[in-house]
Amino acid sequence: MPGSDELVALYDDAGQPVGEALRSQVRAEGLWHAAGVVLVRSGDGQSVYVHLRTADKDVFPSTWDCWAGGVVAAGETPADCARRELAEELGVHGVEPEPLFTKIYDDGSIRCHNFAFEVRWDGPVRHQPEEIVEGCWVSLEELRAWVFDPNPSRRFIPDGREGIREWFRSCV
Repeated sequence: MPGSDELVALYDDAGQPVGEALRSQVRAEGLWHAAGVVLVRSGDGQSVYVHLRTADKDVFPSTWDCWAGGVVAAGETPADCARRELAEELGVHGVEPEPLFTKIYDDGSIRCHNFAFEVRWDGPVRHQPEEIVEGCWVSLEELRAWVFDPNPSRRFIPDGREGIREWFRSCV
């Protein structure tokens, strides 16, 4: 949640857990960590759920994202994190995220192994108001055009953009 200072799992640059630190320390020092991120597709696979992050997120505020997710907590696996974040952010329960790939994001200040998962879901979506402003379903074609557009009209989260581009290249 925005503003929280929970204990998160530290990872090395090869993607292995090596310890723990406070979230504020991870952010301030650019420490390697991990996230569990989940792509939510419609049951027929033709649409993806996208959402707008709140303005008070600690990284990439007020950007659109297609991945429900967050940092892996100390003592948590990426899969556990993915299930937890999916339930917290979008209210999606009772589906098991399927592993896709791990995408490294390193912009010099944020160093993260994004463990990507996918679910199919046609049920209700309930936003966590502290995390998400709004959301909607978009077709695969619309999402592809958005994330590959060099000058999109709506800002898309940088690590999420890299992840969904990887998904389009390797999974679709």
